[in-house]
Amino acid sequence: MCVAATSSTQGLINLVQRRIPNHVNSFTFSLTDTNSTDKNGYIRQNDSYEVSSASNGTILIEGTSLSALATGLRRYLTEVAHVDIYWFVGSRLHTAPSHLPKLEMSLRGSSAVPWRYHFNTVTFSYTTAFWQWEDWELELDWAALHGVNLAIAWVGYEQSLRTAFKSIGMADDDILPFFSGPAFQAWNRFGNIQGSWGGSDLPLRWIEDQFSMQKKIVARMVELGITPALPAFPGFVPANITNAKPDVNVTRGSDWGGFPEQYSEVTFLDPLDPVFSELQKNIIQAQIEAFGNITNVYTLDQFNEITPASNDTGYLKKVSYSTWQGLKAANPAAIWLMQGWLFLQSTFWTNDRISAYLGGVENNNDMLILDLYSESVPLWQQTKSYYGKPWIWCQLHDFGGAMSLYGQIMNVTVNSTQALAQSDSLVGFGSTMEGQEGNEIMYDLMLDQAWSTEPLDAQSYFSNWTASRYSSGNAPVAPELFTAWDKLRLTAYNNTNSSTDCTPKAIYELRPSIEGLTDLAGHFPNPTTVNYDPSEMVDVWNLMIQAAKGNVSLWDHPAFQYDVVDVTRQVMANAFIDYYKDFVAAYKNGEDNLYSKRGEPLLQLLTDLDHVLSQNAAFDLSTWLSNAHRWSDNSSAAFYEYDALNQVTLWGPDGEISDYASKSWGGLVSSYYRERWSIFVQYVSETSYGSYNDTKIKSSIESFELKWQTKPFSPSPPSGEPTLERAIQRAQKNWPSVFNVKSGS
Repeated sequence: MCVAATSSTQGLINLVQRRIPNHVNSFTFSLTDTNSTDKNGYIRQNDSYEVSSASNGTILIEGTSLSALATGLRRYLTEVAHVDIYWFVGSRLHTAPSHLPKLEMSLRGSSAVPWRYHFNTVTFSYTTAFWQWEDWELELDWAALHGVNLAIAWVGYEQSLRTAFKSIGMADDDILPFFSGPAFQAWNRFGNIQGSWGGSDLPLRWIEDQFSMQKKIVARMVELGITPALPAFPGFVPANITNAKPDVNVTRGSDWGGFPEQYSEVTFLDPLDPVFSELQKNIIQAQIEAFGNITNVYTLDQFNEITPASNDTGYLKKVSYSTWQGLKAANPAAIWLMQGWLFLQSTFWTNDRISAYLGGVENNNDMLILDLYSESVPLWQQTKSYYGKPWIWCQLHDFGGAMSLYGQIMNVTVNSTQALAQSDSLVGFGSTMEGQEGNEIMYDLMLDQAWSTEPLDAQSYFSNWTASRYSSGNAPVAPELFTAWDKLRLTAYNNTNSSTDCTPKAIYELRPSIEGLTDLAGHFPNPTTVNYDPSEMVDVWNLMIQAAKGNVSLWDHPAFQYDVVDVTRQVMANAFIDYYKDFVAAYKNGEDNLYSKRGEPLLQLLTDLDHVLSQNAAFDLSTWLSNAHRWSDNSSAAFYEYDALNQVTLWGPDGEISDYASKSWGGLVSSYYRERWSIFVQYVSETSYGSYNDTKIKSSIESFELKWQTKPFSPSPPSGEPTLERAIQRAQKNWPSVFNVKSGS
């Protein structure tokens, strides 16, 4: 298999310079090469490393690859120096001791699998759509240190596609209207949607700027030992391709998500048509010219939630065979990386059809499949390990960027290692979250599990993770924090209910109704089941607050700040369920003064929650919007803002996938969710039970939603609380029964 094309350790030295500048001379990296092959001659690059104290006083890290070296570096930093790097908290590596501890015994590790994979195609819309370079720098450093050595790299694809379309005679007027806005590009790339409902076409400046960003991203990936999987051409084209190629063989795609015809039914170019191979070659060549010959792995998905034009197995085999041949013509060493999600999402994909489609790639090692949802709905067993194709066991975990505390520890540790023992063609472990929104420990666990053939011990793992997360100088970590995270391990992160198999969301994020909001299971559209006793989460919260009472400096610690907001959010989200149920029950029972007795508390809970969320940038809508605005000029600002707001609310021009990407963000809770609930509470309070009209209230709420999308967003006024500590004290004071279920204080 292809690996990142560099053997220099300078990239890791640069990482240390960025993150631990005081220790840039404290580490020595040494590459060894001990690749082995299996019985078929297939290179299986299971990595290994050793960390020791060198005679000159430096920390010597030896490994078989850059990824092994980076993993060894992180292991030393987390287990010995007790510092780590995080998504939202950022890098804490700079807080390592000024005198790094020497090792009495070497640290050794060997990977269980050759590939450690990260990203989902849709993450590039749900999470990274508006990222700046500093965001990517953090992400790539995080990935390298967590052992990731394979990741898709979608940024800037539209420029490669545009160049290829122009090479066959298409004009920008034909091309640009085909592209979707940044927050929806993933589904345009999948062929689910086309165009933009943001009032204008995707700006050309965006396309060019993103391509420039991609040059930096892939160069950094290679420097850190991460193989970029670059996008190849799947076959989706503007309908007016026939203006340039009148005889081209195209078919109209199926509808998707209930979207209007103008935004769906994307045109598909037959892979048997010579123009398909021409475009494929031009796209790959354009990327080689721009980035260098840095990879042989190409991500390509043709039927993601799309029904193929024919159910004939011969047709399906011809499609994949022609696609494969087109890839090989463009790059003889090409490996086709495909998400296996399509086989899960449609009754169309019987085993015969799956076998036929995969069988079109006649050389098994020319394809690599992501078993996208292995922790909950593994497909590898049903398909006999994808009929011999190499595949990666993946944790999806999160749909649409849902934010509740949630995980399936047993599945991630036990099921993955069982699969490794049972499937000869399993070659990797990976994270394929839709949105990268919290629950970071579950992704750390997944990627660290890739370095053990036996299930990791979750209790010790959580304890070590806690020690690194809250480490601060020589001060010991408060015992209450260890207890809090152990409770989370046993509750929120220990779901074993197979019917509730992904991250749920808070019911206040959903369009209000008197029924159908609670205990929803399944990943679509809006799971809401709480899989543990909510009082346990209150205990976690109280433990964190108690830790801060014993060490007030915790209120200034970035990790504690993030975690206490996250747990406060979860406690209040769980409490909202009970307040909602009481409101509905009181309504049905004809209780007097419903608005003041039951409705106002419901709304006030959201107000106080918003104040807490707004204290941390990771939980604030303004962060998402400010990143979008940083890409805009005066002519495009409204386009980007609408695009960003629409994704996290209506998800479509008329709410086609409404609330799927909802977020518990300050500003969004107060200006959108609370306002919808206010409309609902007011209506219900003024309407007798027998006269309730669901259509009427839905219409009123929809009218508000559509208007909200198009007016300039104004952040919520300051809460009057100058600090996070004060905001949480205010919430506790206003809601003693919510936060003190057991303690009574």
